[in-house]
Amino acid sequence: MKNFITGLLILLCSGISYSQESYQLSSHILDVTKGAPAQNVKIKLEKLKSDKSWVSIDQKVTDENGRIKDFLKSTDKTNHKGIYKLTYFVSPYFKKQGIESFYPFIEVVFEIKDDKHYHVPITLSAFGYSTYRGN
Repeated sequence: MKNFITGLLILLCSGISYSQESYQLSSHILDVTKGAPAQNVKIKLEKLKSDKSWVSIDQKVTDENGRIKDFLKSTDKTNHKGIYKLTYFVSPYFKKQGIESFYPFIEVVFEIKDDKHYHVPITLSAFGYSTYRGN
């Protein structure tokens, strides 16, 4: 029993010292028609350059919970301030369900002004969407 407790304490302590990666930006899509997360939707992240052109930063696909949690990896020296655009490619999502939709894609432009976490969710239907800054 003593060896079991000692092993358990070592395991717990080693987990405490483990440094988990953190990310400054996340997104979520909720299909309000179904009341469920929108899975397997491609989202592209771009940043506005000083010459007013967009540079591609990353591209990911929503998970089973309709989320992407890991845009813009954060470190102590990271500065992600700037204007960004998330492009949600929703047409394939609706086509896969046999649903006609109005928006082939949705672009959401926003500004990161500090080192806090930014969550940019959208609520989605085939003929409308809404977005806001979440947490």
